[in-house]
Amino acid sequence: MVVALAISVLPVFLFLGALVLLDSYKLIPLRAILFAVAAGCVAAAAGYAANSWLREALALDLPRYSRYVAPVVEELLKALYVVWLMRRSKVGFVADAATYGFAVGTGFALVENVLLLQAYPSATLWAWLVRGFGTALMHGGTTAIVAMMARTLQKRETGLRLRLVLPGLAVAILLHALYNQFLVSPLLATALIMLVLPSIVNALFRKSERETQAWLGTGFDMDQELLRVTRAGEVSNTPVGQYLRELRTSFPPEIIVDTMCLLRLRAELGVRAKGLLLLREAGFEPAVDPSLSAKLEELHYLERSIGRTGMRAIRPFIHTSTQDLWQLNLLDPAQR
Repeated sequence: MVVALAISVLPVFLFLGALVLLDSYKLIPLRAILFAVAAGCVAAAAGYAANSWLREALALDLPRYSRYVAPVVEELLKALYVVWLMRRSKVGFVADAATYGFAVGTGFALVENVLLLQAYPSATLWAWLVRGFGTALMHGGTTAIVAMMARTLQKRETGLRLRLVLPGLAVAILLHALYNQFLVSPLLATALIMLVLPSIVNALFRKSERETQAWLGTGFDMDQELLRVTRAGEVSNTPVGQYLRELRTSFPPEIIVDTMCLLRLRAELGVRAKGLLLLREAGFEPAVDPSLSAKLEELHYLERSIGRTGMRAIRPFIHTSTQDLWQLNLLDPAQR
């Protein structure tokens, strides 16, 4: 049983480890990956209970239920944690979306295989080999697809809406259902997954590395220039200063002052976040700056002081893309 369990879960954990090693910027701390694996374990336990109840309620035999209902239930449950992460701006790039999604699928596969091992202790090692290199990798891959597609569609958005998750979820359910149809032999399906998945992931990470480098280059220069003009008191000569002068007729002076402080603080934190990523790429992990917590608290205080109406008014020149919000989470000492 120990050998069977190892065969059924070791491949998916090794693949997850490879994803972590491929990330030269170390976008996701180890603790966050472990939380994602744990979320997948919870999803598997919930899926076991939901599948047992639904199968009885729908009066379906196991083959038909596995082909048409189980993929929907399981992919929905696995996607919940990914959606939660993205709504909280904890996913910055497609590569870390893939890692988070695969980690959730890893936890799901772990619990599912443990439950199956208890139910079918006499299954052959070939069966566990197929589950380890086929089904387990499928679970990780489909959830990674949901995360990757949602993150790709979210690039131009400031939040995560349901319509951004549905395309990836539909693809994941379709692939899961096709896998459960056994249109080809289990060994052939396993071989296809082992051949296709690494190639897709490798191409994805290369693309994401280029995307990260481009964002670091342009974003670092913009943040530095904005920080320079705010510290030198030269904002009035910029388009931002002209826009703020126009807002004076609609907002009290204290809101305008808070907006200036927010602008300076966001630029400073942006420079720090990008510097942190550059150090990680070079192989260094900088010590936590004790002043960062206070600065993040000040940032949140300024946002509350300005209010929702004021934040909407300054949105044209305050960076609110997913990556800009994500970099603030990157600096939070509690997340590292």
